[in-house]
Amino acid sequence: MNVTPLALHHAPLLHTLYAAAPGYFALLGTRVPTPREVERDVEIALLDPRRRLELLHDGGELVGSLDCKLGYPGPGDLTINLLLIREDRQSRGLGEQAVRDLEARLPPGTTRILASVLGDNPRGARFWERRGYTFALDARPAMTWYAKPVGTSAAQVGLPALSLASD
Repeated sequence: MNVTPLALHHAPLLHTLYAAAPGYFALLGTRVPTPREVERDVEIALLDPRRRLELLHDGGELVGSLDCKLGYPGPGDLTINLLLIREDRQSRGLGEQAVRDLEARLPPGTTRILASVLGDNPRGARFWERRGYTFALDARPAMTWYAKPVGTSAAQVGLPALSLASD
């Protein structure tokens, strides 16, 4: 899988990807964002130096996106805000491959990966559990969080409990 860091001029590609995954937005009880809304969201995300937005390609074809944040909610954490694979390419191992690739290129000092699952999404929860992530926090109805220690064990690092406090 190839990864392209998302820049503002990629917003139309991200919108195309969102349009190819309407079920995700329906799950959240919302519509697919407009091109202008996607552009504005990308503009805001790119202002945060800890955010990483990436487009995911398989065989030259845009198949997904990854949105994560370094050092959130605390030092050593990397939070996956959204891993989205086009509906016509789901259940083919692409999400699993994207997670493996991300885990292989974690920044030094990363001790824990968190994955947020938005809305009532048992399929999303099962996806993370199958990858070794465990339930960490219930913030329903908005989301649940799953966590996986990396590098060293959570007990050795003395990781704090996950909190929703803002930075």
